[in-house]
Amino acid sequence: MDKENDGPHPQRDVPPPGHTSRRLLSLVLDDEPRQRLRISRAFTSMLVYVVCLGLAEYALAHDMAAPVATRLLQGGMIVWMGVVYATLRSGLNLRFRDPSLTFLQVMAAGAWITAAYIVFTPVRGALLMLLALTLVFSIFNLDRRGRRIYNGCVVVGTGLTMFTLSTLRPDDYPFQVEWVHFVLTAVVLAVMGRLSEQLLAIRARLRTQRNELEAALSRIQELATRDVLTGLPNRRYATDLFAQLARGAERNGSPLSVCLIDLDHFKRVNDTYGHKAGDIVLQRFAATATGALRESDVLARWGGEEFLVLLPDTPVKKADQSMARVRAALAQTRLVTATDAAAVTFSAGLAQFRPGESIEHAVERADFALYRAKSEGRNRCVISD
Repeated sequence: MDKENDGPHPQRDVPPPGHTSRRLLSLVLDDEPRQRLRISRAFTSMLVYVVCLGLAEYALAHDMAAPVATRLLQGGMIVWMGVVYATLRSGLNLRFRDPSLTFLQVMAAGAWITAAYIVFTPVRGALLMLLALTLVFSIFNLDRRGRRIYNGCVVVGTGLTMFTLSTLRPDDYPFQVEWVHFVLTAVVLAVMGRLSEQLLAIRARLRTQRNELEAALSRIQELATRDVLTGLPNRRYATDLFAQLARGAERNGSPLSVCLIDLDHFKRVNDTYGHKAGDIVLQRFAATATGALRESDVLARWGGEEFLVLLPDTPVKKADQSMARVRAALAQTRLVTATDAAAVTFSAGLAQFRPGESIEHAVERADFALYRAKSEGRNRCVISD
């Protein structure tokens, strides 16, 4: 017995490269893209706490901070980071107006930095830079009102803290030094707040320009694929649609019929009622025919008073019945004016797409059938041989 064949096949048990890391990343972050982005941003903001934790260890190692107060501060920061992550990862944040919890996070960061300012007396000045870093984090997530509230709370909070410390412990917190710290904090936050507003204004203008560009591109695409007068697909777009439907019909073996329609004596309508009335006839015919056809059918303006109809999953005989429905709906509609009951009829040529033939040849056969319908007296539908 061949022992090499015993047990599971080694290639089946080896996960694909990167599978473990992707699985771990999905476990830590989230599978939902927006939640993953929120958690990633929260981790980035937590760098402020990591710096404070590292600074705390440095201060303890060099006897620059009280051990009890330092450990309490570290424990509080770690618990807070855990609460934020648990809220985001569990999805509880989705119940809040701001699922990113940005305002809550930056306000808490300001409070923790202020507490660290009290604990780490010798290096307290360096902590003020973290307040500016917190504001940077808020630029892309807070609105103007939120940023102003944060700046105001930080300036007032740090100001009161510095004043209180300089009053109660003037040897450790000289008033002259605290005054400098306060002025620098207020000025830096004010300048960064102003710059953030300018940045948001630029982003708003770029967003507006992008929306305008998307609207313009959408309009250009619509003009390139739609007939302006009737709103139907134009000839170029209809040709592309025909090619797509033809490939599907060949692949699935399903029938596909094509019909060319020509409004009878349309020139007489223009001569009698004017070109504006002729435009109205084309628009109302398009609306009437669309209503009589199936949603899966395609009605396009082929040119002038000619229209092309594509009928997927429809043999030619059923397509003839569809044209009869269009003719019946047209007979009940006043196409010229509200008071004039002049009848507008159409002639049609039908052809069933043959696997392997070009769409040009299929349209040519439908066009020849249309010619026969017109030569046989109009107001009829002829099926191509």
